[in-house]
Amino acid sequence: MPPRRTRTALPTLLAVATLLGCAESTPFDLVIAGGTVIDGTGAPGERADVGIRGDRISVIGDLSGAEAERTIDATGLVVAPGFVDLHAHLDPLLRLPSAESHVRQGVTTALGGPDGGGPLPTGRYLARAESLGVGMNVAFLVGHNRVREAVMNLEDRAPTPAELAEMEGLVAQAMGEGAFGISTGLKYLPGAFSDLDEVVALSRVAADSGGFYTSHLREEGTGRTPGLSLLDGVGEALEIGRRAGIPVVLTHHKVVGQPLWGQAQTTLAMIDSARAAGTDAMIDQYPYTATYTGISILVPAWAQAGGDEAFLERMDDPALADSILADIEWALINDRGGNDLARVQFARVSWDPTLEGATLGDWAEREGLARTPANGARLVVEAMRRGGASAIYHALSEDDVTAIMTHPYTAIASDGRLTQPGEGHPHPRWYGTFPRVLARYVREEGVLGLEEAIRKMTTLPADRIGLPERGRITAGAFADLVLFDPDTVADEATFQDPHRYPSGIPFVVVNGVVTVDDGVFVDLRPGRVLRRSSGG
Repeated sequence: MPPRRTRTALPTLLAVATLLGCAESTPFDLVIAGGTVIDGTGAPGERADVGIRGDRISVIGDLSGAEAERTIDATGLVVAPGFVDLHAHLDPLLRLPSAESHVRQGVTTALGGPDGGGPLPTGRYLARAESLGVGMNVAFLVGHNRVREAVMNLEDRAPTPAELAEMEGLVAQAMGEGAFGISTGLKYLPGAFSDLDEVVALSRVAADSGGFYTSHLREEGTGRTPGLSLLDGVGEALEIGRRAGIPVVLTHHKVVGQPLWGQAQTTLAMIDSARAAGTDAMIDQYPYTATYTGISILVPAWAQAGGDEAFLERMDDPALADSILADIEWALINDRGGNDLARVQFARVSWDPTLEGATLGDWAEREGLARTPANGARLVVEAMRRGGASAIYHALSEDDVTAIMTHPYTAIASDGRLTQPGEGHPHPRWYGTFPRVLARYVREEGVLGLEEAIRKMTTLPADRIGLPERGRITAGAFADLVLFDPDTVADEATFQDPHRYPSGIPFVVVNGVVTVDDGVFVDLRPGRVLRRSSGG
């Protein structure tokens, strides 16, 4: 806990000192009194009161004599800017507009549309979300995979000039409708079929509108294809940033698979080198040693070209089937499988919910099969035949996680999907990312200082998105705040029991509205749908 002392250092205090006289005559809507204010810049925390009028922070200082419609006693609590999630899967937003699983973590703003999957048409989606009301502020990227599929379906080839022009038009339209940038999922379909020139061309369109680029790298591990590995994936993303003249985020950056563990030091050096050469590159990361994605990540992209029906036809060809199974077996040994079927844990299995939470090894035993990579490969194909599944892959190294986390240009981001209790067996990051950093990596292990951790959750991601009035505590900023107990804040969600909200976060304020009130979530939906052209 930062030392309690009279607040004199926060730069906003002098700026607002002249307002304190009128503070006595004009009541605040909300005063948060007696907390340790950590403003998001990395500066030391100071004891101060925060006065809010409407949706804005009005005054920071000593407000002991001021009147307020409501006062929250924040003694013993940290008062921080609401957390800004730079990588969120907001796909269920229209079904779960209150976004409780995110808000309870202290998230007040989240960026959706990652990994190439942004909504299309963007404007229509934003309008629908706005009509429902949202529990936190939401912003979106336009997704390369969605754009490519709209024009070329799942074809494994380069676009014609006319098709590229059509894709450029869709990106430009999305940016005009409010997207903040472009995302790619080059490990997924159909992004895996694109080449560097295509991605650069589309990224230039986003750059022309002031957007930025986020990339699920083409490869995050050893890679099936010779000459394509994690380092090649990082190099490609940095080259896209250089050629397109666009800021870059290596999103959910990690090192997948035991053969490459320890390579984080090399990737971080590559980012530092690119920054020194003029590319505005940064990272976001979730604080776990397991990934989450569809079971199809274990299947080679070429085998999935043309969609599910084409994949099943290839599996009916003995020669192709042998190659596909060998590729899956390779991935189970060297990549996300971690060379142990127990490292692949089912998360969402619509055709057999009894497998949710169980592992690929458990399924093999249930079927009377030995827990071998070869048998695992056959079960992966069976899962694909039944419609696919999502899974948690325990394939990362804690040493790489901490190395990436301590880099000064790494933001904390959940890669979490909006959810609610009872829906499948999700990754615990969906409920616990931000409190986990505060509990494990700040309080327990000292990997980060508290002020630095909060900077990585607030100003760093807010500035990348382009939201200068969010992610910070300063006079005139939007009143997005989280109040937490630094001694007790904790993630409660685990890989065995993921549907658990965090503890130690009694209050969350979104646009001046208290939406977690003394630990109780209140579905008031005070969030806003943000558009790039209109700012924060």
